Amino acid sequence: MIILISGNSCTGKTYMAQQLLERYHVPYLSIDHLKMGLYRADMNCGFTPLDSTEFIGEKLWPILKGIIKTNIENNQNLIIEGCYILPHHLQDIEPSYSAHIIPVFLGFSTTYIQQNFQSNIIQHRNAIETRMYPEEGTVTDYIQEHDAFREKCLASAAVPYFEIKENYEEEISKVYDYIESEKQKIESGNRLNNKS
Repeated sequence: MIILISGNSCTGKTYMAQQLLERYHVPYLSIDHLKMGLYRADMNCGFTPLDSTEFIGEKLWPILKGIIKTNIENNQNLIIEGCYILPHHLQDIEPSYSAHIIPVFLGFSTTYIQQNFQSNIIQHRNAIETRMYPEEGTVTDYIQEHDAFREKCLASAAVPYFEIKENYEEEISKVYDYIESEKQKIESGNRLNNKS
């Protein structure tokens, strides 16, 4: 089973991965760590940390896809989180592998951003991992990023997109319920395959 968690910055991806690690005892991989590891090992790796999310996402996707397939082939569980999993990447995974993947794409509504940008979104950006750079974006920038991300997610019916509209804790619990439900389906399918 592979759980993929994607979304714009500060949507709680890393926190969710940590919670799922504690709940399911499944390790997680931060794509930010992979990105920085590759860049620090070879500054001529084809991208810089300042390149766009889309550009870096396309550079990293072949590696991530290889990691996903290898884990599935070896019956290993892994959580992968980061903004570099782009909605159209799901279409690039063969059905025999996608049956073992639980993708989750997180976003905020415009109203939620307007009401919570400073008090909840920016304030909790270091909850799990320390970020060494200041938050330079404005509320308007953040809303535009979320609008664009929402549009890309909704353009593909295969993308499970979850948008927080009012109450983060209450609404994010539905995402955990979804993951648990999908996990049970995968485990049930695995048991049936093992019997046959």
